[in-house]
Amino acid sequence: MSTDCKGAPSTNYTLQELLVAAAAREIKDNEVVFVGVGIPCLGAFVAKFTHAPNVVLVVESGCIGSMPYRLMLGIGDNACNENAIAATSLWRAFSDQQRGYFDLGMLGGAQVDKYGNLNSTAIFGKGDYKHPVTRLPGSGGANDIASSAKRTLLMMNQQKRRFLDKVDYITSPGYLDGPGAREKYGYTGNGPSVIISNMAIFRFDEMTKEAYLDSVHPGVTVDDVKKEVSWDLKVSPNVKVTPPPTEEEVEIIHILDEKKIYTGKGLKELTFESYIGMLEKSYTTLKSMFPA
Repeated sequence: MSTDCKGAPSTNYTLQELLVAAAAREIKDNEVVFVGVGIPCLGAFVAKFTHAPNVVLVVESGCIGSMPYRLMLGIGDNACNENAIAATSLWRAFSDQQRGYFDLGMLGGAQVDKYGNLNSTAIFGKGDYKHPVTRLPGSGGANDIASSAKRTLLMMNQQKRRFLDKVDYITSPGYLDGPGAREKYGYTGNGPSVIISNMAIFRFDEMTKEAYLDSVHPGVTVDDVKKEVSWDLKVSPNVKVTPPPTEEEVEIIHILDEKKIYTGKGLKELTFESYIGMLEKSYTTLKSMFPA
């Protein structure tokens, strides 16, 4: 890839691609990052291929230090092992997580509240835990990551029914009910540092532990964001406009996710043949651009 596109802002991108780029920029070089499948892993790969080449990516299945040239659809994909330092076990990955070895965990969910608590267990509606409107996949490793990582990055599409004053169920702890709660319950991790949506970026007040609006994406207004939040959202006095992704970031996203599995319509229009073709093309292109 030509180095002259590094840093040049793209003029042709989607809000989903901006979300990926914004997540990538939260990752610092030389950090150890626990990545999940979906937008989080795509953001982590973009960071690895741009400003954070020495970041150590860890996948739940136990792959440590992966540098995949292909998009992962699951934690057991062969791509997880590409150029990995080690291929160990799920038990070992989470054991190291609980020891405090991970700088950043990247998480998503169905609901998030003003204290950064995530719900990926059930949507109650007029029901309750035993009789929910929707039963969701559950925690997986998300609770462990939220409890133990030095900081967590939360990602989800923004809708009022998903950004709540209080989630229906706390699958993964943020700041629970406010200051001092994590310390009270003995969590070793420091909690969430940022929520990135397809509309805005939220950070957390150090005193109240409540999320506030820090940045709106290009073309989005503060009022637009407020309409899609269920609590009385605080707004930074210096609210910013999120920088657009660079041409390089968009190019890498397009190479890895050519069929827009994570940045578009998902698996709806994907065939086995087109998926394999995407993986082969991505592998060849990225290996030539970023040799191990």
